[in-house]
Order: sequence, then structure tokens, then C-alpha cells
Amino acid sequence: MSGHTGLIMFRGIRPLLRGSTYSGALFAYCGALASLPLLPFAMLPALAWPSAPVGVRYVLTLLIWAVLIGVIGLARTTRRVLIACARRMLGVSLPDPVGGRRRTGRPGDGPASPAPVGADRLRTPLWLLLHVALGWAGAQVGIALFIAGLLLPGGWAGAEVGLSVNGWTVRPESGRPSWVAALGCVLLAATLCVAVTSALRWLAPRLLGPSSAERLALAAERELRLAERNRLAHELHDSIGHTLTATTIQAAVAGEVLSADPSAARAALRSIEESARSALEDLDYVLGVLREEKAETAPTRTLADLPELLDRLRHAGAVVEPELSGELAQVQGTLSRAAYRILQEGLTNALRHGAGGPIEVRVAAGPDGLELSVVNRTGVTGAGTGAFPTSGHGLPGLAERVRLLHGEIEAGPHGPRHWRLAVRLPVRLSA
Repeated sequence: MSGHTGLIMFRGIRPLLRGSTYSGALFAYCGALASLPLLPFAMLPALAWPSAPVGVRYVLTLLIWAVLIGVIGLARTTRRVLIACARRMLGVSLPDPVGGRRRTGRPGDGPASPAPVGADRLRTPLWLLLHVALGWAGAQVGIALFIAGLLLPGGWAGAEVGLSVNGWTVRPESGRPSWVAALGCVLLAATLCVAVTSALRWLAPRLLGPSSAERLALAAERELRLAERNRLAHELHDSIGHTLTATTIQAAVAGEVLSADPSAARAALRSIEESARSALEDLDYVLGVLREEKAETAPTRTLADLPELLDRLRHAGAVVEPELSGELAQVQGTLSRAAYRILQEGLTNALRHGAGGPIEVRVAAGPDGLELSVVNRTGVTGAGTGAFPTSGHGLPGLAERVRLLHGEIEAGPHGPRHWRLAVRLPVRLSA
């Protein structure tokens, strides 16, 4: 039972031992001091009205002082400074304000956020008023208690020491020790710091935290950032995955024919160089976006680059049988880029998991849609050779890309020993 009581007592005094308690109180007291330069301006109307009763002039000064403090709180810079200070001094988690943010045109930027209006805009002035009020109240009472704790032990020496605040006097009786009362005053001053800090920590998320509109803007921004990162991940997976697969096979081919057919080896090495250069362009672009640097022009691969892609596969030793029909040059924009990436991923999977034999590639552009297919031989079990490890993100990434374009995708066994990827995309989305 005594151990349980001691644990409760320790939990009760633990806030008194934390440095964050006193940094929060210091934050409150600094807010009170920061309001002092406004006090002379608040006193001007009272000084200009000497005939008014003292109480009226006192109340008038306080009201004008409060209005001036509230006006300071309307500035957006004030809110940003208060949020930064609250995070540092109070240890509360507060996001940066989003009101009035404008798009910069950088990839990953969130939507433009409207400036807070109405009641949302009054939250910062209200915080500032409560901050200053708690700071002044806590400073006056805390300093009085602390000084009392220092002076009360003077009774040991029989000195006539006392403390008087607004007519209230604390004076130890001569000859009687007052250490207990002094210690009580110091503990009360520390407890007051805990109360002030706790009050500010409770108020900060409610008045400095995001409003409902700001939370919606933050959620929309996070969603856009996530969508952009997913798109970049797909681009990087398609580009780097294909390049590594192709260059691995090309390097093996070059090593085998280096002595017997030097010209074929040189062609394979040139293909490796071209593939690596293309992948580096994609990688530099993606890393630039992730670092939030100034976005360069995104490397674009379209159906016009399909012959180059097929040539690289042939240098890797693959037998590619393309069948192209329709006006492919009229397929432009998003549709052409997506079609290239889909074919690239399909051919990469054919290289990774195929069991040799020709790879059939079909691209047909019609008036209503664009049809793509990649067919390759598989192993005896129909699951491929498994010579290359796979992350398992290829087909799900393709399915998501096709879904975003409102297309249709089929992937699976085709006949006894073949695998087929078939995609149909509506042409109307190419604009």
C-alpha cells in the first residue's frame, strides 16, 4: 500500500521535475513581456480623458490593450511565429499553417489553399489574448510566491521581514521558523508553472492547430503528394527494372561472343550504354522531384520510341516479332506515354520469366481504342524460368495504370505454354 502511495506521489510531482514545464511557463511570461510595447498606446485615450473615473479609465485601457493585441494576431506572420514557438517551447505537434499557400508549379505541390476567414481567422487573436493573460497572471502570482518563499525563512533571525502585495501581507512571526511555509510557497510557484504550461498545451492544438478547412487542404495535399510519388515509383520501376533486366542479358551475350564475334559484342555493349543513359535520365528526374528541386522537363518515352526499345531487346538476344497497325503517329500525349510504359513492362516480364522463343508484340490503333499485347513462351509449368528475382509490383502497377486510363487489362496463361498480356485503352483519353 505504501509503495502504491509513493508511486502516486511520484507521478504527482513528476511534472515539477520536467524542464518542459518551465520552458512552457517561460513562453507564457515572454508573451506577457512582448505585449508591453502596446501598453503606452492603449493608455493614450485614458490620458486624454482625465475627467473620467479611475475605474473607467482602467477598464478602457485594458480593452484597448486587448484590441491591439488581437490586431497583431491577425497577421499571418504572427501565426507562423507562434506555431514555431509553441512547437519548440511547449513540445506540441503543430503542422505549418496552410492558409494562403499558392502553387509554385512544382511537382508534388498541393492545391492552393484559401486564407482562413471568419471564426477561423479569429483563433490566432484569441490565442494571443489568452497567452498574454496567462502570462501576466502567472508571472505576478508566481513571482509573489517565489519572493515569499525566499523571505519567509527570515524569521529564524528574528528579522521583521514581510511581503505585501495589493494590501495582502505575509509576515513571519518573530522567532518562529517558517521553512515549511517557504517551501510551500516555492512548491505553489512551481505548481503554477505546471498549470500555465498545461493550459497553453491544451489551447495550442485548438487555436493554433489546423481548422477543419485547413485539415481538408492538408489531406488533399497529402493525397496529391502520395499520387505523385506512386506515379514516380511506377515510372522508376518500369524504366530501371527494364534496363537492369536488358543489360544483364546483354552483358551475358557480350561475354559469350566476345572472342567469336567481336562486332556482336560491341553492339551489345553499345546497347547497354544507351539503355543505361536512358535509365539515368529517368532516375535524375525522379530524384530531383523527390528532393523538391526545380523540376526539369520529364523524360518522355512514347510509342515513337518503341522501335528503339525493340532493338535493345534484339541486342539482348531476344527474338521479337512486332505487329504494328493503324495510325500510331496520331496517338499522342498521356495515352502514347502510358502505352510505351505498358509495353516496356510486358517485354521486361517476357525477358525475366520467358523460356526463350519469339516474343510477339502487337500494337493496333483503331478509331475507338488502342490495343496492346505481348505474348511469350513460358517454362514447362507455365510460370517462367524464375531466373530473375521479382518484386511483385509489375502487374499490380500495370493494372493501376490501366485503371486510371479507364482501360481493360488481361494477364495470364495463353495456351499450353505461353503467357499473354493484353491491354485495351480508349483513344478518347489521349488528348
